[in-house]
Amino acid sequence: MLVNLAAIGYRFTDGWDWGDCYWMVLITLSTLGFSDGTTQVVTSGGRVVTALALMGGLVVVQMAIQSVLGLSESGYFRRLRERRFRQWLRSMDNHVILCGYGRIGREIAQQLDREGVPLLVVEMDPDRREEAEDLGLAVLTADATLDETLIEAGIHRCRSLVAALPSNAANLYVVLSARGIRADCRLIARADSEEAERKLRLAGADQVVSPYVAGGRTMAATALRPLAVNFMELLAGSDCEVEEFQLSDESQRLEALEGRTLAELQLGRRSGAMVLAIRNPVTDVAALRRYRGAPVEQVRPASLVANPSGDVRLAPGQLLVVMGSQEQLRHFGRLLGPALDGVGSMPA
Repeated sequence: MLVNLAAIGYRFTDGWDWGDCYWMVLITLSTLGFSDGTTQVVTSGGRVVTALALMGGLVVVQMAIQSVLGLSESGYFRRLRERRFRQWLRSMDNHVILCGYGRIGREIAQQLDREGVPLLVVEMDPDRREEAEDLGLAVLTADATLDETLIEAGIHRCRSLVAALPSNAANLYVVLSARGIRADCRLIARADSEEAERKLRLAGADQVVSPYVAGGRTMAATALRPLAVNFMELLAGSDCEVEEFQLSDESQRLEALEGRTLAELQLGRRSGAMVLAIRNPVTDVAALRRYRGAPVEQVRPASLVANPSGDVRLAPGQLLVVMGSQEQLRHFGRLLGPALDGVGSMPA
């Protein structure tokens, strides 16, 4: 409005055409103040219009600054950032949800960041949230024990959820909520006691880790088998990864794989990956002996077959622990085809 009024003023006081009028308004309000010879104010009326335009421009600028400050104080820009962040959250896929950014959460986040795994941190504490954001992590400020928080974090699209809150009760709530929302989600939880571990497993946690127990086992293993521990540390810093390949429980999905041995399938040679172990879901001793294809006196029932030989046969429900590069593991999964029910990183 100010621009149009000033242009009209120049039109009537100096008689310029509309192009010159708006040009004069532009150089006046922008404080450039130069003239090309055709737009020189020569009348007293034009000087009055120029003075009024400058004063009006100052008022408009002041009002604009006050409006911006008012929006900032009202939290408009913060809400705008949160809205954009939530829109970005809806695009996340195959990520890990980390509930809690304490001492354990920081170590988990650093390891996942080194592996290049998409990560979303759910944290309520402002100091921990700021610390995570300073490291470039995506942080959702919300209560992880609430269903709506987990849904907003993308639990239906995530690869796994880690409950690393400092309270056992809070981790239990997270596991219960997550399992109720998505039955097939891989859940890892932190526990500080055997009782908490038992309850978390009953709630549906796939893996429960106690920092004290894990730390003690690592120290004992270092004392007894230092080379093995060093190998795992080297493995964590290399291109090799260890993943779990879960075979379907449905026999029709295994098609040509069921009953065939590792030697017949040649999965390792064709993919370049190495099968480290096979966890057998069969608990019936007789069925297990038939699966191993060995005489009764040579078989001991076990849930895990380490370093399986070529005569081990694939069966529904088995879990294959495989080591290799990312490309080799992807190729291994493609060879399994429809028999593959899920893939997950090997828990510590």
